[in-house]
Amino acid sequence: MPEDDVLLRARERAAELGCHAVTPGTGAVLRVLAAAVGARTVVEVGTGTGVAALWLLGGMPPEGVLTTIDAELEHQRAAKRAFAEAGVAPTRTRAIPGRPADVLPRLTDAAYDLVLVAADPHAYPEYVGEALRMLRPGGVLAVDGALHHGMVPDPARRDEVTTVVREVGRSLQADPRVLPSLVPAGDGLLVAVRR
Repeated sequence: MPEDDVLLRARERAAELGCHAVTPGTGAVLRVLAAAVGARTVVEVGTGTGVAALWLLGGMPPEGVLTTIDAELEHQRAAKRAFAEAGVAPTRTRAIPGRPADVLPRLTDAAYDLVLVAADPHAYPEYVGEALRMLRPGGVLAVDGALHHGMVPDPARRDEVTTVVREVGRSLQADPRVLPSLVPAGDGLLVAVRR
């Protein structure tokens, strides 16, 4: 998927800061998901430099608000710069600095249309649990990096992160509250609709 100059600059800043940015293919899927559910309220766990947020905002209606959480203030500053370059109104984004584990429990139950988890795979189980609480029925959970560099499908891979990511996929598969699917975009996007 082609990216405009604003996204390319945000991607370059991600490389400079050493933080993760979703691939263009993953971004395109996120944009479609946001549009498909008419996402007016979105939470992003892991701001990075705003790459995923820009894709999400592209699929959200003009009145939609994206809440993004990151412990790294430098990342949030870079994301705000990208939002400004893209002409995103300041009222459309809410950047919350802090550890997601501290911030997520304070967000409202069943109030969000879409939650993207894209930070610290070690904490995916906790973030996914909070996301399921926060999603309204029909809302969408998206977990980036669900294939963890192609290692998740390989049962011989038993390192800590691969095991955690694999277990998140298994738990969503067994969870009667959601309808999950794995989209092979980028490094894998685990998507689940809240019943």
